[in-house]
Formats: sequence, structure tokens, C-alpha cells
Amino acid sequence: MLEKALKGSRGYGIWVALLLLLTGIGFFFYLRQLDYGLGITGMSRDVSWGLYIAQFTFLVGIAASAVMLVLPYYLHDHKAFGKITILGEFLAVSAVIMCLTFVLVDLGRVDRAMNMILHPSPNSILFWDMVVLNGYLLINIVTGWTVLESDKQGVPPPAWVKPLIYISIPWAISIHTVTAFIYAGLPGRGFWLTAIMAPRFLASAFASGPALLILFCLILKRFTRFDAGGKAVQTLAKIVAYALATSIFFVLVELFTAFYSQIPGHMHHLTYLFRGLEGHNMIANWMSVSAVTAVVALVLLIIPRTRKREPILALACCLVFLSLWIEKGLGLVITGFIPSPLEAITDYIPTGPEIAVTIGVWALGLLIVTVLYKIFVAVRTET
Repeated sequence: MLEKALKGSRGYGIWVALLLLLTGIGFFFYLRQLDYGLGITGMSRDVSWGLYIAQFTFLVGIAASAVMLVLPYYLHDHKAFGKITILGEFLAVSAVIMCLTFVLVDLGRVDRAMNMILHPSPNSILFWDMVVLNGYLLINIVTGWTVLESDKQGVPPPAWVKPLIYISIPWAISIHTVTAFIYAGLPGRGFWLTAIMAPRFLASAFASGPALLILFCLILKRFTRFDAGGKAVQTLAKIVAYALATSIFFVLVELFTAFYSQIPGHMHHLTYLFRGLEGHNMIANWMSVSAVTAVVALVLLIIPRTRKREPILALACCLVFLSLWIEKGLGLVITGFIPSPLEAITDYIPTGPEIAVTIGVWALGLLIVTVLYKIFVAVRTET
């Protein structure tokens, strides 16, 4: 089926060429980083996780969101999702590959990743995060490709696929839960030391992932002959609305707990995040955008009349994606380091090479999902 990705319209060829160009530019700047060291980035001793880990954290949620299609379709026989379940699995494949790539570029040296395998530490959360991410990648590649191959041949999927699909449901929850434990397990970082870190991760994942999938479905409807169906898209939109409302509620709970209890260590982080601290307000400005876009998106998704209009639905999904990319990415990661345990405030601003590498990895992920979706649409069109 891979040969189907080599054929397409002129627009498809230009899009693939653009993604390859951006990936190549990102790889060039990564080679510069590999030669110079992580000093080429905006990270420092006080802020040791930056744009790379922010993308990793956000994309784990995108990968986990595939469960919101698999679970209703396979466990509750929600037939409307039958046409797009594979799209969710292929999106998870792309997202996990991007996650792993961001971890590799953040390590500084790729060979350090082998330490996880050569010197495993089962008492480390990072070790288990590697296990669940790679396992989830393998499960989605095998199940998605096998089901699509069966569709092409007009036969039911093999019997062994169904158990793998059932395993993928708790596995999807585990990849984001384990990632949340990486943050919540650091006692020196008060901002992350909260019992609802994992639920916060899952709520935002179940909003941002389906929102992105809705956008892809609308794009496929516009530029190809594949239509996901109005019922499937509207069901996903309702899932996004409920998950976004839950995510906003969790943030408000954190704010109440910190400021009602008047614990300085927690208050300072949240003050820096939403208002700025001692004139340092770069992240606060971004969070203002995140808060406004989240509220606007929630209103648009809750009202049935606006949710059912595709242009407005697309706008709402873009706002959800942007809001949670800011809140779950830069907001969550950077604020955990500011102020430091010694109450120092060190601003973090991504550098040009750091941004170029990040764009390159995103381009790689979009290239993968483009190729997989091209194959999917070609097969479905034939059958």
C-alpha cells in the first residue's frame, strides 16, 4: 500500500515538498546543536526543560487521544466512528514518533538514549515512560495497518487484532499518566507537586487530540473524496467540549487550592503563570491568550447552532488546539522552574535554532500523518 503515497495531485506534491524542506532545515540546525551543544538553545541551569519537552508533553496527549475513538467504537459499538478509527490510530503513530524525536533532540547526544536500554532502571519513571511510549507506537502501527489492509482486501481483520485493540485502551491512558508522574514525582518543584496532574493531562489530551482530528477530517472532506460523516464529527466535537470544560475546571481547582490556602510556594508559581512576577511576564502574556481562546472555544462548542456549522467548528477546534498547546506546553513546563527553589527568576526565551528544530520535528510529524492519511483515503476510495 505504500505506493499509494507516491501518487497525488500537484497540491499534494507541493505540500510534501514543503514538509521535506522544513524537516531538512530543522535537521540542519539540529546538527549545529549537536556540534555546539545545548548552549545553542535558550535553556539554562535554572530552566533545564524548554520548548522541546513542552512539545513532548503536549504531543503525548495527542497520541493518547486515539482512545476516544477506539473505546466508543470497539467497546460500545458506536458505528459512527467506524470510518475514522484508523485515522485516530495513524495520528497516534505520528504523535508518538514526534514525542520520541523531541526527547532525542533534548538529550543533546542521541547515544544517551541507549542508556535506557543498556542500563535499565525499573525504579525510574523515565524508564517506564520509554516502555509505554514505544509499546503504544507498536500497537497502533500494527493494528491500524492490519485493519486497513483487511479493508483493502474486503475481509474481516484477523482475530488477533481485537485483543491488541483492547490492550491499546488502557495503554493509551497509561502513556499520559506515566508522563504526568514524571512531573508530579519531583518533590522540589511545587508547581508540579499535585495529585491531579495526571487527570489534568488526560482532560487536556481528550480535548486537544479530538480537536486536531476534527480539523483533519474537515481538511480531508475539503480536498479529497473522503467524508468522515456529520455524526462522527459532531460526537467528537461534544467530546472536545466536555473535556475542555473539565480541563478548565481542573485549572480553577489548582488556583483555589493555592490562593485559599495561602501557600507561598504554590502561589508564586501561579502568580508568575497568570500575572507575571517582578516584571517577568512573558509567560503570563501567553497564558492570557490561552485563557481567552479556551473560553471562546468552549462557548462555541457548547452552543449546538455554532457547533454544527463547519467553519465555526473549525475555528473552535483551532482555538482549543492553540489554548492547550500554550497551557500544556510552555505554561506547564516553564513555570515549574520559575521561581527556582532558591526563589530566583530566570527568563526562558527559545532561540532561533531551537525554534527551527521544533518546526522541523513538527514538519516530520505532519509528513508522516500526510502519507498515512493519503494511503487511508486511497484505500477507502477504492473499496
